[in-house]
Amino acid sequence: MTSPADRVHWDALTSTALVGTDRRPYQGDLLADAAVETARRRAGRRPAPEPHTPETPTLVRPAPEAPTSGSLTPGRSVPEAPAAGRPAPAHAPVRPATEEEGQSLIGRAADEGEAAGGQPVPEEQAVIGRAAAGRLVRIMGGEQRRLLGEWLEAAAATGRRVPPAVLPELLEHGLSDRSIRAHIGRLAGRRGRWLAERAERWAYLLEEPTGETWELGSAADRLAYLRRLRAAEPGEARRLLESTWERETPDDRAAFMAVMAAGLSMDDEPFLEAALDDRRREVRQEAANLLTRLPGSRLAGRMAERARRCLTVGPAVIHVEAPEACDKAMERDGVRAKPPRGIGERAWWLQQVIARAPLSTWELPPHRMLRKRMPEWHDEVRAAWVRAAVLQRDPEWARAMFAWDPIADLLEALPPDEQQELAAGFVNDHDPDGQLIMVLGGVAPCWRERLATAVLRKIVRVAATQPWNLGELVRLAGERIDPALAALAEGFSPVPPVQEVTALLRFRADMLRELSP
Repeated sequence: MTSPADRVHWDALTSTALVGTDRRPYQGDLLADAAVETARRRAGRRPAPEPHTPETPTLVRPAPEAPTSGSLTPGRSVPEAPAAGRPAPAHAPVRPATEEEGQSLIGRAADEGEAAGGQPVPEEQAVIGRAAAGRLVRIMGGEQRRLLGEWLEAAAATGRRVPPAVLPELLEHGLSDRSIRAHIGRLAGRRGRWLAERAERWAYLLEEPTGETWELGSAADRLAYLRRLRAAEPGEARRLLESTWERETPDDRAAFMAVMAAGLSMDDEPFLEAALDDRRREVRQEAANLLTRLPGSRLAGRMAERARRCLTVGPAVIHVEAPEACDKAMERDGVRAKPPRGIGERAWWLQQVIARAPLSTWELPPHRMLRKRMPEWHDEVRAAWVRAAVLQRDPEWARAMFAWDPIADLLEALPPDEQQELAAGFVNDHDPDGQLIMVLGGVAPCWRERLATAVLRKIVRVAATQPWNLGELVRLAGERIDPALAALAEGFSPVPPVQEVTALLRFRADMLRELSP
């Protein structure tokens, strides 16, 4: 239960925010103290005691009790603003604010950048608007929680930061969802890093990019720098990486190798060929994957030769002979010797050889190859062609293999418009089962009218017969359809599931509008 002294401390914070620091001076960092108190209250923790006097400054305060769910772990420190002091008496009587008013006013003070007394952490980024910050609080509190990633991505793209008062709760969300950490790193500002330096549970933020250069930055900074350079000048990025490759750690080499996928060309082939001899398995595997996408690479030539020994293509029949062994040369080219559980060795080696051989090896279009009979190893060869279409980003083969095995990975080889065309046809022909959800999950967001209409029509049809089977499809539609189509959805049908999609589209439209410049 909150003690009278605790309540006085909270009242001091909220009252100062209410009347402003001109009327009620505050010796300390008002926003940082408010952020700590807000985090404690939302986590179910007892509020902190009154701040120390100026004669006894402190940077951290030990956790006073065992944590509840979502609170700090025992023995770790709770961040507090530097040199906090007791609030000075008010110049005029002040009505104590309620807790709800206090959190609202602290958010307002944060929006306006008000930090009186002490030494506030300097910020270079402007803060997001009050409406956008309020929506973030609502999302983190449970309203349309699945949109948190979209909100953070859109906010990070503006170059602004979140208000200090929301940082503790936002940093807590990053603990359980690694996919949003890069966005948090861009939105937290210097104050967020200041908090991360003082609370071990939030230290992950220190691993996210800060904007430093290749020479001076952390591993995350250097990865972000290389990614930007690779997108703008692929050759210059490769030369930069070659100049430091031998000095990089194995973990960094693995991360840097994945960046080479952007702007890939035969100019990269010598570097990638050499990387097949790297000590780190992940580096070798990624290099082999990239070389597979270059039909003119030496690896592609070696794989084509192996594949021709495995498959003999006749007028109507394909005869298959799986490899008898996996030698060191095959392993160097990315063929893994040990199969997953449930797959035989020869089947495993066959699939990998066929998947890494250039699809042009077969000299026939996919629809003709797929019509030929295979007395043996039929499923293994076709599964290998699916993998080949994904690895090599071949649209023609991806289109053909999707008709045989409609998996979401194949859609990545197609441009967004064609992804939506294929998915719309699939929606028309299939019930809303797990496979349909997986296919739709592989389609790039911002679905346009044809796919949106197909999904809404499916929702209306299933709502009349199996309404219990619509939950994930409704949520996915609301999250992926272009928010500009909210009016289309609203007028499509009055059935509750479609109106639920409409409400989510309008929520997203408002969310993005609040974040616009």
